[in-house]
Amino acid sequence: MLQQMYPAPAHPYQYELNKDFHFASAHYVPSEAAGKCQRLHGHTYYANVTVAGDTLDSSGFLVNFATIKKLVHERFDHSVLNEDWENFSDESPDRYPTTEVVARTICEIVQAYLDGTDNKPRCVQVFLRETPTSYCVYRPKPRAEERSR
Repeated sequence: MLQQMYPAPAHPYQYELNKDFHFASAHYVPSEAAGKCQRLHGHTYYANVTVAGDTLDSSGFLVNFATIKKLVHERFDHSVLNEDWENFSDESPDRYPTTEVVARTICEIVQAYLDGTDNKPRCVQVFLRETPTSYCVYRPKPRAEERSR
């Protein structure tokens, strides 16, 4: 994977780490407005996940890089995203597996893991490239306790 620079999210934390990885998945967008994307097709997605926090864990990590990749890669690589009914649905546009929704879902999966750690870092950004010329950046809104920092 080529080294890339990504837009930097603003956050109040001392540490920030970024993990790049890719995965191959197929999907379709069940909407007439999606045009050709209504048909099943595939992409090699390139993702960058940004995690930030103030406290390192007992190993000196904010989070292990391998854990971030494992959470997403093992779930989505060589899959049909529409078949992951826990995250995606043909019933609701805010759950169609568009690039935007996939980026948000990656953030939610990573954050669910981070919430169970002792040091509780935050997933502050997911950059998801669907094609060489098309990508999405997802940044979750800060939690109330983060806004008061």
